[in-house]
Amino acid sequence: MRPLFSLSELLLAGCLLLCGSTPANSTVILAISEGTSGGLDHAQVIAKYQGLANVIGGALKAKVNVVFAREFLTLENGMKAGRFEFVMARPSDYPARAMRDDGYSYVASAKPDGHCFIIVPKNSPLTTLAEARGKRIAMPEQVSYMSRFCAAELRDRGIDLSKEKVQHVREQAAVGFYLDNQFADVGAIASYSGLARKMDKNGFRLLHKSVAQPYFPLVASRKIRPEQIKLIQKELLTLSSSPEGEDILRRIGIDGFDTGAQERMAELLKWLGQ
Repeated sequence: MRPLFSLSELLLAGCLLLCGSTPANSTVILAISEGTSGGLDHAQVIAKYQGLANVIGGALKAKVNVVFAREFLTLENGMKAGRFEFVMARPSDYPARAMRDDGYSYVASAKPDGHCFIIVPKNSPLTTLAEARGKRIAMPEQVSYMSRFCAAELRDRGIDLSKEKVQHVREQAAVGFYLDNQFADVGAIASYSGLARKMDKNGFRLLHKSVAQPYFPLVASRKIRPEQIKLIQKELLTLSSSPEGEDILRRIGIDGFDTGAQERMAELLKWLGQ
C-alpha cells in the first residue's frame, strides 16, 4: 500500500512551512474529505477532484495534487500540522475548526448551502414545527455534525432536545426507516443527504427548513497569501460560465461556489455550541 505522503511530498511541505508562503511553480496539496458518505477510493477521488485542483493550480501557477483524507483523524492531524495547503471537506465543522485553531482562511463553499430538514410522513397531522414538541424525534447519532446542526436550529426555534423524546440513529437513512415503521413521528436530516433528495418519492414531506450554513467549504493554509486566495476565488466564480467549468462542478456534485460565506463560517462553531 502506498503511504499517504511520499518522502518528496513531506519534504516539500516542510520547506513550504519554513518559507511561509507558496511560491509559483511549486507543488501543493488539496486534501478532500467527503465525510462518512460514499465508498470512493483514492484513485476515484483524484479523478473526481483533479479538475478543481487544476483550476486552483492555474491561479497559483503551481501543481496541485489531490489527497484523499478518508479518516477524520488524518484530516485533523494534517490540518494541525499544516501538511495540506488546501482542504475541502464535509462536514463543515472540520474546515471551521481549521480556521479557528490552525490558521486556515476561508476560500469558498459549495452551492447550495446546507440546511437541516425536519421531515414527517406525508400523512402526518403535523403542519408546524411547534407541533413537534412532545413527539418522538429521530436524529443522526449525537456526535455527528448534522445532529448538532439540527439541535442548534431547534434550540433557536424554542425546542430544547434535552426535554424531548429523541432517538439517535447511526445513519441518516435510518431516520426514514424509523418514520416508515412508526418508531418516530418526526425526523431530522441533512438537506444534501440521499434521503432528502428522494424525500417526496419515499413518502415524506418537509415540515421545517433551517437557516442556511456553509456546505463543503474550501479553506487555505497560512502558506497561501490573501492575494492568491482572491485569484482562486475569481476562477471558482467563473466555473459555471464554461462547459469545462460546468463539467468540474458536475463531477464534484455541486451547483457552483460561493465566496461570500466567510462570516458565517467564522460563526459556525459558536452557533453549534462548540
